[in-house]
Amino acid sequence: MKKTGFICLILLMCAFAQAQMVKDSIRNDVTVIKDSRIELLVKKKAEINKKAVDAKKPTKGYRIQVLNTTDRNQALSAKSQLLSLYPEHKTYLMYQAPYFKIRIGNFADKNKANDLKKELNRLFPAGVFVIPSEIENKPEKDKDDSK
Repeated sequence: MKKTGFICLILLMCAFAQAQMVKDSIRNDVTVIKDSRIELLVKKKAEINKKAVDAKKPTKGYRIQVLNTTDRNQALSAKSQLLSLYPEHKTYLMYQAPYFKIRIGNFADKNKANDLKKELNRLFPAGVFVIPSEIENKPEKDKDDSK
C-alpha cells in the first residue's frame, strides 16, 4: 500500500510539473511601449557625461607664474590681489618645499598668456614668467544650452 501511494504521489507531481511547463511555454512574447522622448533624454545625458569627462582631462597649455617665495603670507597676499584684479582667471597656490608659487590662468595659446604677462609685470616687477603646464579644459557652451 505504501508503494502504491508513493507511486501515485510521484505521478501526481510529474503531471503537475508538466502542466506548469506547458502553461509557461504558451506565452513568451513581450511588448514594450515607450515614449520616444526617453530616447532623446538618454542621448542628451550621454553627451553631457562625455563633456564632463573631457573637461576633467588636463591638456597642455600655459600658466603665468607671478611669484616664487618662501614667505607664505606674501604668497597669500599676492593670490588675494590677483583674485580681486582678475576674477575671470583661476589662481593657483602651489607649495614645493620650501617655495610657495603663485600661478594664474589656463591658456591654450601662448600669445594670450603673454598679453596678461605684460599687465602683470607692472604689478609684480620681481619676475613674471609664462610656464608650460597642464591646464583645465573649459567645456564649450552649446547654442542649445543657452535656452
